[in-house]
Formats: sequence, structure tokens, C-alpha cells
Amino acid sequence: MRRRRRTYRLVAAAAGLATVGALAAALPGTATAGPSKGKPGHASSRYQDVQLLSFNDLHGNLEPPSGSSGRVTEHQEDGTTKTIDAGGVEYLATHLRNARDGHKYSITAAGGDMVGASPLISGLFHDEPTIEALNKLDLDVTSVGNHEFDEGAKELARLQNGGCHPTAGCYTDKKFEGADFPYLAANVLDEKTGRPILKPYWVWKKKDVKVGFIGVTLEDTPGVVSAEGVKGLKFKDEAETINKYAKVLQRQGVKSIVALIHEGGAPASQTYNYDCDAPGAGDGISGPIVDIAKNITPSVDALVTGHTHAAYVCTIPDPSGKPRMVTSAASFGRLYTDTTLTYDRWTGDIARTSVKSANHVVTRTVPKATDMTELISRWNTLAAPIGNRAIGHISADIPNAGTESPMGDLIADAQLAYGRQLDPGTDLALMNPGGVRAGLTYAAKGTEGDGVVTYAEGFTVQPFSNTVNLQDFTGAQLIKILQEQVSGSNAAAPKILLPSAGLTYTLDLTKTGADRIVVDSVRLNGAAVDPAATYRVATNSFLAGGGDGITTLGQGTGDLVGTDDLAALEQYLTANSSAADPIEPPAANRITIVQ
Repeated sequence: MRRRRRTYRLVAAAAGLATVGALAAALPGTATAGPSKGKPGHASSRYQDVQLLSFNDLHGNLEPPSGSSGRVTEHQEDGTTKTIDAGGVEYLATHLRNARDGHKYSITAAGGDMVGASPLISGLFHDEPTIEALNKLDLDVTSVGNHEFDEGAKELARLQNGGCHPTAGCYTDKKFEGADFPYLAANVLDEKTGRPILKPYWVWKKKDVKVGFIGVTLEDTPGVVSAEGVKGLKFKDEAETINKYAKVLQRQGVKSIVALIHEGGAPASQTYNYDCDAPGAGDGISGPIVDIAKNITPSVDALVTGHTHAAYVCTIPDPSGKPRMVTSAASFGRLYTDTTLTYDRWTGDIARTSVKSANHVVTRTVPKATDMTELISRWNTLAAPIGNRAIGHISADIPNAGTESPMGDLIADAQLAYGRQLDPGTDLALMNPGGVRAGLTYAAKGTEGDGVVTYAEGFTVQPFSNTVNLQDFTGAQLIKILQEQVSGSNAAAPKILLPSAGLTYTLDLTKTGADRIVVDSVRLNGAAVDPAATYRVATNSFLAGGGDGITTLGQGTGDLVGTDDLAALEQYLTANSSAADPIEPPAANRITIVQ
């Protein structure tokens, strides 16, 4: 495909631009959009609509996601809901290209996590296929997300700049060229230099219209990424960083500013088209992005967010009390957001009173983009010898849903079984919910037999290449681990660990903090956990380092490092299932939930 002509230019942090004139400074920054005779010296009208297309959290989902990961819920006028199949880069490309049609001023931006935790077609090749697809999508700019650090800053730099993988080499006869769009990492600093590891901001420009973008990821990235992935890096406050670079852009004469923030919130409704600003809607959105948005300078005109995989188009008041658009397009390429920014040529700013935005479904009823079909076919051909190998059989869908997901329980059982191969004294296993990226679908593809689990499907479930680690904890520490799921940094958004068979307890959500764990209910194989006894626990390496804010998991003793977690799952499925006797979904009844 021939790429559209680029009309932007990079603005380095040290570059200087001429400031706007006295007339522009004297005019208000939020005029009402409408026709005008134009500013002297300008043949065009005063106001110019700029289309901003955005999406977030693609996670390398080039092929249409399966199961609930490939559906969105739509609110109907009669109050009912409708489920729609959505996603797939072949369809995303068509939707974006159709949306751009007729818009001379159009920008495509993303809110991070374009790669990482990716299905086999991308993850097997260190996400080079996704970068290639994003180039073909004509993505203009994106912030980094926490998953861009799964393989560390050096690998992120390679995705930006190109070059063969340092250990895997080149996958084709063509050198990987890297992203032809900038990754922005304003709040990610090198500990030694104190400078951002990538560009902090970027300016899109066409004729006399220019829009600045500042990109940040969540400050708590070290809490959700392995220690090795963020080694040597420092993550700063999101709002403070955006405010800092908004001033830099303004000094360079850039008054229209959009923040790309890989942090998000939770809408009051799970429907993608819920009107969270409607009368009677109450608090349309909650979560970290609310406080961040309220502390970001009013000079920033719109926020494109992500991380929570939620869908919303809401306004949140800026520090001056004026409403400001905040958007998120769910995840996996199921939605895209179309925002109209009305640019005022007299002031160089956005007329915020006229900003309009809406999420749109990436339906699968449009023609596939042929260049994306070719890309997927080419990489699938390379992946097929590995991906098509059968590793097990299931009797029904094993979903990744709910506080205690059946898929998470199955992984915990697999890690317990593997742990007992390493050490027969292993007592239990715990799995983090964020490490379970998908469920297993009984008939995921028409080319496979019903219930067959392929390596590619297993990879989609567990793509991180964590190791299975064994550690010793006292019973008192085990109780504390369970309490840390729901207290401290996890009090507002609990990270409920998935337990292996034999570990049971009650989670009382009517209480707060650590009290949500009913201590007397914690049992292992029916017996109360003894605070003074020692228990051998299997986890993945992310948790073994105290990940997800469960710091006590990083204080175990007697460490023993095993194979990668996907290999443990494969071994378990192979040993415990067959076509004649497929494995059944776990009942997900190990945690009793009181609400």
C-alpha cells in the first residue's frame, strides 16, 4: 500500500519556534466555532475542524479476537443491549480509512499498549508484525504503555528505531525498519541521566494548523511490569509531567495540545456508547484518570486514555472547572474514537466548547483491508509450524471472566502440578489476574477439531514468558498475601489472585481493606492455615518479585526457578486431557464471595 503523505514534523525538546503574535495573544482561547471572515493575511476561514482518530490497548491483536475479547456491548434506545462482534486489524484499517475520507486535516493517535501480551502471530516475533501493521494503518503518534516495557527499554528502542532482534535475529530477508511514528514517553526517565528515554512530545502540522501531543504512561508501571523490564527507569507523576511539557509547547507557540495517557478509568456502564454526561447519569466515570484529569492544566484540550480496557467518551472538569473531553476505545482494536477538534487560527488554540467525540465499533461487516490480510497471512505462515501444534483438549469454553476466572484457576492448577515435579512438597499455587490474557474457546477456529487447544491459543492466554518459581512462606505471610490483594495500593482496585485447587477462603466485599479477607475461612485442603507453619508456594516470576503491589510475595525464601509458565500449562493439558477425555473447565468455586 502506498503510504499517505506525511504533513507533520517532529519538534525536539531543544528546538525553538516563533511565538504567536500580539493579536493572537489578545484573543480568547475558547471561542465558539462558526463561520468568520478570517484573519487578515489568511485566505482560509478562522476555524478549521481537525479530525482526531484514536484507539488504545491493541496488544498485538492483528487477527479478530475470540470469545468475549472480540465483542462489544451496545446500548439500544429502548434500554436493552446488543452484543456485536468486533476487532481485527483487517477491519480496523478499513474503518479508519473510511473515517478519514473527506477529512483533509486528520490525525491518528493511540494511548499505549500497542504491543505486549500479544497473541502468537505478533508475540512470537517480538511484536514486529504489529509495528508493521501500525505503520500501514498510518498511525501518527502513540504514548508508551506499561506493556511496552515487558522486554525492557532497549527492546522498546528497537521497536522505535528498527534493527534485528539481539538474540532471535531477523525473521525475514528484510531488515526490520521500526515504527515510522513516534512513541512518546514524557514521564519515563533514565535513572542515570534524568531525561526521557524517548521523545516527550511531538507536533503535528499541516499548513498553518498545528497540534501538540504529550505522551505518558501510568506512574505505577513498576508495579505491573517485571522488575527486569523497568530496570534503570524512573516513572514520574502523569499530571505534573504533562503540565511541564504543556508549558514547553506553549513557549514554542503550540497552543492546541492533546495528552495521550496510558491510564484510565471505569465507566458507570459497560456499553461502549453509554452517555456518561447525560442528565441523571451520575458519576459517569471513576478511577485514576479522574484525579489525573482534574490536575492537568487547562491548556491541554483533550485527553486520550487507556490501560483499563474500558470504553468511554466523557467530560471531566479541568482545574478551572471547564469540561474537557476524555476518551478511551476499549481494547484489542474493537473500537476507535472519532473526535472533532475545532482549531482557531486566530489564537492557535482549540475551541473547546465545540469539541465533539464518539466511539465507533470496528465491525466485521466491512471489507477486509487487503494489505492487512496479506500481512497476517505472511506472518501466520512463519508461525504455523509452532502455532498449529495441538497441546490439549477441552470439553467446553474456559473463560477468563469474573473475580475468580476458570482460566486463571486452570493455570494455577498447572503451576501447582509443575511445582510438584520440581519439589513434591509444593503446597499451592497463585496466579495473577493480569497474567491471564484470554480464555480458551472450544471451537476457536474452523480449521481445528472441536475442543482442540493449539500452542497459538495457549500463547494468547499466557504470552509473557514468565518462569514458574517456588518460594517458602509462613502461614502468617500467606494470610498477609491474601490481604494485600485487597488493601494498600490494591484497596481501590483489588488484584484477586487465582488459587490452585485446595486453597479456599471467603472474600467479603461488604468490608474494606484487609478486612475483606475472612481470616478464619482460609483453608488448605480443608485444614486451617497455621500461621507458624511453612508452605511451599508456586507463582510466576512477576509475582515472585512482589508484583501487583503484593509485596510479601517478594519476601519468600528457598527460591527455585523452573521453566516458563506456558510450558507448564502445555505439560498440564497434555498430561490431563485427550480427545476422548477432554479437560473440563474449573468450577471457579475456590473463593466464596460475599457482596
